[in-house]
Amino acid sequence: MMLAALALFAALGFSDSKTLAVQIHLDRAGFSCSTIDGQWGAKSENALRAYEAERTKGLNPVFAASPEQAYNRYFISASDPFRVVEVTRADIDSLVKIPDDPAERAKLPRMGYESIKEMFAERGHLSQIALSKMNPGVDWENVKPGLKLVIPNFPSIEEELAAGERGKPNRPKRPEAALVKISISSSQIRAFDAEGKLLALFPCSIAADKAKVPPHGELKITTCIPWPNFTYTPDFTPPGKKVQRHIWPEGENCPVGVAWLGLNLPGYGIHGTPRPESIGFTGSHGCFRLANWNAARLYAMCRSGTKVVIEP
Repeated sequence: MMLAALALFAALGFSDSKTLAVQIHLDRAGFSCSTIDGQWGAKSENALRAYEAERTKGLNPVFAASPEQAYNRYFISASDPFRVVEVTRADIDSLVKIPDDPAERAKLPRMGYESIKEMFAERGHLSQIALSKMNPGVDWENVKPGLKLVIPNFPSIEEELAAGERGKPNRPKRPEAALVKISISSSQIRAFDAEGKLLALFPCSIAADKAKVPPHGELKITTCIPWPNFTYTPDFTPPGKKVQRHIWPEGENCPVGVAWLGLNLPGYGIHGTPRPESIGFTGSHGCFRLANWNAARLYAMCRSGTKVVIEP
């Protein structure tokens, strides 16, 4: 089935389908390139090397020289990475238009997806360009209920967040992280279990202003919040004017994404973002940003008290 799907995408002109499959399988294993796009770059290379190093720990491995070699070595017999999904009336009815005005945003019941393309790209951990290539001919401005789309097969964000609710029965299972390391120089977050096994690697974004980057050293997670809201404070208030703060509601397009892991450093945390293509670039105010799907997965692996180490 997987080979048939790969052949289909190659026939449709989606470049380097094996690269796409490797990115999907690495993500499934917890080694994310952030946004899956079928293009091999530094984040994909880092994910593959971390996956291989963990898989061959204690050995003297010969690392795969290319995504094609990695596919043939590790993933050729893996399950089909794709699934067919159907756009529903509920999907379309849930779309929102997010206004520019901060006060108007605060009136929204939810900061959800603004388009079907955005929705299904995120469900497949894809760039929107990759989603379009995977589903050629779709009129994204006029999507109707019943439209069938091909996307990579991943648990939903709701399922990942449910995995973090440890007191609930029948929740999905994620391994528990005993340690989270944040590397400033490589813009990566890594999660380890109590025996030191690398459970996951996620590309992240950090503050553009070095003065806002938390100091190196040991911290801990103090709060784990699914579907957080966001208190907006303008960067500038004219002298003599009262600061106009607004509370923006939860949702995939909330500035802190779908999950917030607060640190014992006031104002700092690890959180999602509505712009996954920005991951790996500086620009946040000091927190550590992840693609929403990775924020949800890390949330499912952590709890209040989880140790966090910030490294150079």
